[in-house]
Amino acid sequence: MDWSPVVLTFKLAFVTTCCLLLLGIPLAYWLAFSKMKYKTLIETLVSMPLVLPPSVLGFYLLLAFSPNSGIGKWLAQVLGFQLVFSFEGLVLASILYSLPFMVQPIQAGFKNLPLTLREAAYTIGKSPFQTLLKVLLPNMRPAIFSGVVLAFAHTIGEFGVVLMIGGNIPHETRVASIAVYDAVESLNYEAANQYAFVLFATTFSILFLFYLLNKEDRKYDWFRFAKNIEYRRRED
Repeated sequence: MDWSPVVLTFKLAFVTTCCLLLLGIPLAYWLAFSKMKYKTLIETLVSMPLVLPPSVLGFYLLLAFSPNSGIGKWLAQVLGFQLVFSFEGLVLASILYSLPFMVQPIQAGFKNLPLTLREAAYTIGKSPFQTLLKVLLPNMRPAIFSGVVLAFAHTIGEFGVVLMIGGNIPHETRVASIAVYDAVESLNYEAANQYAFVLFATTFSILFLFYLLNKEDRKYDWFRFAKNIEYRRRED
């Protein structure tokens, strides 16, 4: 068994999750508390990967960053690299495709926090950034943990979007899900079973540990965020 697709898959999931954590917290904060008119549009765009076929997203990314497009030419001529058929392209596609799995749990966590937390922090002179860093985030660790686990596990299982933007280049863009597809196409069911079992066992273990460690406090579970928001409103 060639382990390079598995190693590349975990590398992609780790890098993507780190990027999503840095991007997802401020975006979720803005979506939770902003009252701007176009917030609904941003929420819709963030949630689109939940229902959009991954091949559609991958196709448009392929068009946008193709060497024949304006953006692709600019990246090649000015920055000297290309996103199509590269690991960097996989990271970008994975960030966009897994974005709601990071943002929505954290957004729900922000909305479930008592409004008095922010008000008390502002009263004692804390800036919005200090309030976020020292008051809000420490009180919503389960929500952040949920986002990290879901984004990581979801990235491991990506197929269509990474195939469209990255292709099937060994040691560069050939992740485990693509290796399964290749093995099945070549009728090598033994290899396909090995890759599939690794992916199944990994994702099962991640989710099992998540629910095991989080069983005492699931109020930030994003599958139940609507119920929790309504409960907080009744309390207020």
